[in-house]
Amino acid sequence: MNKKFETWAIVELFGHTTIAGFVSEQEVGGASMIRVDVPKVNGREPFTKFFGSGAIYGITPTTEQNAKAVAASIDYRPVSLYLLPGQAEALPYGDPGEKWDDDDFDDMP
Repeated sequence: MNKKFETWAIVELFGHTTIAGFVSEQEVGGASMIRVDVPKVNGREPFTKFFGSGAIYGITPTTEQNAKAVAASIDYRPVSLYLLPGQAEALPYGDPGEKWDDDDFDDMP
């Protein structure tokens, strides 16, 4: 019988990146992925990030307290703003549950 993988952990990713939080397995688009739920730390809102197995160098199970301490020490952001050459400001954020239609893009730079 396969035991469901769920634990607090520190996850090392290729590219010398580390993330920490509650780790579990989840199928996304027919592929098995690792889900990392990063807790709220240092005033930074909690977020979830998914990784394919090819992106992972190692997973170190640990206590909740240790995972939160590591998460607090890492300045990992779920989304990086990217400005194209000549773009004066980043595109606006919206409600992630909001439905978009073609008219929403008319006033974008």
